[in-house]
Amino acid sequence: MARLNYHHLQYFYSIATYGTIAQASKIMHITPQTLSAQLSLLEEQLGYNLFERQGKRLVLNDMGHITLSYAKEIFSLGDDLLHSLKNHSTDISFRFSIGVTDVIAKVFSFNFLKAIYTMDDSVKLVCKETNLDVLLGELAVNKLDAILSDTPLPRNSPIKAFSHLLGKCGLSFFANDKLATTLKSNFPHSLNRAAFFTAGEGSNQHLSILSWFEQLDISPKIIGEFDDSILTKYFGQAGYGVFCAPTIIENHVLEQFNVELIGRTNDVMEHYYLISPERKVKNATVAHLLTEGKKLFEQPMS
Repeated sequence: MARLNYHHLQYFYSIATYGTIAQASKIMHITPQTLSAQLSLLEEQLGYNLFERQGKRLVLNDMGHITLSYAKEIFSLGDDLLHSLKNHSTDISFRFSIGVTDVIAKVFSFNFLKAIYTMDDSVKLVCKETNLDVLLGELAVNKLDAILSDTPLPRNSPIKAFSHLLGKCGLSFFANDKLATTLKSNFPHSLNRAAFFTAGEGSNQHLSILSWFEQLDISPKIIGEFDDSILTKYFGQAGYGVFCAPTIIENHVLEQFNVELIGRTNDVMEHYYLISPERKVKNATVAHLLTEGKKLFEQPMS
């Protein structure tokens, strides 16, 4: 295959950004006919159409989305180059991209990811937070170097990746001081009919908690389901009900949200995995994160 023409890639990027050849041509000061011809040359070189036409708009197809993601990466590296030269810097910024599933507590992600900066002060950390399915798709096309997840790679996944267990912990239950005082004795049965907030319906924690309640034959009153764990903590802090969080961040929750501990359980466990494209990790940064991440489970996290 001939070498990629980056002018063609820039034209494609503009069309994808502005939605129509006509609009992109105005911004770039190029005739629509020229822009259309350059897009055709790029598609011919790649061997794929990159857009589907919907009325007057051009909508990216699957191959178009992949091409756009690489174009953004290429142009971002170009910006980094210009920035370094402008500032007379001889340091080369090493880019490390990691995905984090959106159910993982921010404080855990922070304590996990900050280990990168103890390894190399020239690293540029790129972190994307969304659901595991989306992150696995980006890992498959090399947009991510690794994924931090609360669940392992799904069985029978077509994606060639491997789950490395960082650690596991139980759950701690919290409420504001007034409510916690009434619920500490006879925990966890004291939670029966108590107002309770759970993690979002699609999360592993949500399913595990409900199953645990059923085993204990208790029925807390579920008054909220939140994907955002911070929002859950604010409602708990304000006295609306009980919430739970991984025991590994118990100290942080007590210190930052002015709530009281009701009790703990190890009958429901939270697991943390680092998913990488390699069974035997060769990427030095991923290996470093794996080693340092396991250390987080050796003592309570503040």
